[in-house]
Amino acid sequence: MIAAQSKSRLLSLASAMAALPLVVAMMFSSPAQAQPAATQQAPAAQPATTDTSLQIVWEVRNRFRLFREERDFQLQAEALRNGSILAAEDALEVQSDGRGWARNAVNRLCIDRTGRVSEPCTRDGTKESYLTPADHPVTVRLAGPIPVGATCAWTFDDGQGPRQSTLDCVEPINLRVAYGRTTVATVDVSSGAEAAQRVSTEIAVRDIFIAGLGDSVASGEGNPDRQIALSDEGFCFQSYLGGPGSEYFRPSRAGYKGGRACGSGGQIQAWQRDSAVWFNPACHRSLYSYQTRTAIALAVQYPHIAVTYLPLACTGATIADGLFGTQRARECLVTKSGVDCQGKVNAQLAELRDAVTAAKRRQPDRKLDLVLLSIGANDINFSGLVANVIVDSPTEREIFKRSGVLSSVDDAREALTNDLPRGFTKLRNALKPLVGDMSHVIYVSYANPALLNGAPCPGGRAGFDVHPSFNADPKRLNNVAGFVQKEFLPGLKALALCQSGVLCRDPGGDRMTFVDAHQTAFADHGFCARGPKDPEFDQACFSAKGDSFVNDLVAAASQPMACGRGASEFRAYLPRARWIRDANDSYFAAMTYPQGLPTAAQPSDLHDATWGVLSAVYGGAVHPTAEGHAAMADATLPAAVSVLRLDAIVPQVIQEPLDPAQAPQQQPPQQQQPAQPEQR
Repeated sequence: MIAAQSKSRLLSLASAMAALPLVVAMMFSSPAQAQPAATQQAPAAQPATTDTSLQIVWEVRNRFRLFREERDFQLQAEALRNGSILAAEDALEVQSDGRGWARNAVNRLCIDRTGRVSEPCTRDGTKESYLTPADHPVTVRLAGPIPVGATCAWTFDDGQGPRQSTLDCVEPINLRVAYGRTTVATVDVSSGAEAAQRVSTEIAVRDIFIAGLGDSVASGEGNPDRQIALSDEGFCFQSYLGGPGSEYFRPSRAGYKGGRACGSGGQIQAWQRDSAVWFNPACHRSLYSYQTRTAIALAVQYPHIAVTYLPLACTGATIADGLFGTQRARECLVTKSGVDCQGKVNAQLAELRDAVTAAKRRQPDRKLDLVLLSIGANDINFSGLVANVIVDSPTEREIFKRSGVLSSVDDAREALTNDLPRGFTKLRNALKPLVGDMSHVIYVSYANPALLNGAPCPGGRAGFDVHPSFNADPKRLNNVAGFVQKEFLPGLKALALCQSGVLCRDPGGDRMTFVDAHQTAFADHGFCARGPKDPEFDQACFSAKGDSFVNDLVAAASQPMACGRGASEFRAYLPRARWIRDANDSYFAAMTYPQGLPTAAQPSDLHDATWGVLSAVYGGAVHPTAEGHAAMADATLPAAVSVLRLDAIVPQVIQEPLDPAQAPQQQPPQQQQPAQPEQR
């Protein structure tokens, strides 16, 4: 049986499983001590005021600059207006009927799907430099008890000469204000015979440069921006047992016209054209990641800033291979002209240094304000520990042992004790020149994917029956849980904060900002959590006993679901009790074939046993759902606000009666004209 598998396929499997970006560091942890403010409400774009005097209020438009179109920002702003990021995600999931808000926005970004920044990027019809904006679009309006029919004579002066416009006071005015300079906004309010009144304020946009670094948790693995479209018919895979009895059927990809039966072959490029969509498939970067959601929430909550966000995290990354060195791409980029496999992904730190250097070359005062970081799980080969927990079939276990896929707690402990501290020291030394103050590196710890009511999930095949060899063994799970709870998560915290004997050159200045407040919330939302409000498809078709699929080969070819319903009804983005993707979710949301692997290491055909394993896990098994990422962002947001000092007091509005000698002549309102026409 084992001999039937080629040596190259075993090497492929070993390499693939070892790089498997399961959120294994999260998998068995206990709720750690939480930092305060796990959730925070995002206020309206302009805070409510009880002041009865006239004021000038202003806000930056489309201020999350990754979005090319304001409608995508406004969708987020409206959802976040009166609640947490998690509440906003739930509302958007229902609003989209489970198809997800990112499915359309993914094609309207200032970074293309190869990861290249668009310079310039055309945002709302205006060409802008993404990394070094020369100006920002703002909307200015008069607020307060505006007299009926009042006329406003506006003046905007940034030291380069005043710009003026006159219009009805109830109308807002749109203009672009220069980056790095303060614009004084003055309005003379005239109404009938009453004395004119002058109101002034200062407009200064703070553009915040944020980079996202790390592994699959940082990239958003498990949450494709557009989930895969599934066929209601079956697709045949082989298992490692060999022979006719090793075949089993699972839902196929919608649109695939090739052979669905085992032995029918099939071209991989035809299969790949119907894949899930990520805004960067090589790294499985997703707009649902906690890093992206944190950056969006900052932009929504603070109307006087703009956020320039550079996502660099990559699924499967380690400190050595991913941050400092290149790593294998996870998936190919599908284009109209064909399939583009990059093979390798550039080192994240090199990409970040190049971006900062290019920005400073154009704007010497440009700086990196914040780094969001999650790393460490792959460094101690937690994927091997997870494989040891969920792979139950004796044949597969023997194959994986021989190929080095299964890992032990002792191996992980050795890496945690020896390798990871050296890696963090090197990482800290590389980041410090980029950010200066290490507190501006926010290390977001992993959440716990295996808890229900604060206790470990009971194990079993539920959620993992998409592959015949999977079974979350309770005994093996508890063995790994003790290591993670008592050693791994505390070790990560000590490394980030220079505590518990971790050697840092300057313990006070080398500490990162550490976030783990979300772990408490995850204690009730592990991969085994089920609830009465779960999607109806999940309740009907994902069996709690682990028998979700039809075993009869003839029947399964046309109807693989035991519930008798079509797999196309599955919705990846609906509120669920579980905030962790199980293996079934991974297959139904992404069904990933990791074609970034070298050609020589690819399995022989689409039905190969190796593809069966990888398609069930490489789309994000044991990773946070979009809801889980939103909860992580709720925990991260207060830390980012504190580090950036965004709650500092802003200059007060200046209000005074206008000297009669300077009062403008009463004029009829003009049609609104921008004080500075925006380039289109």
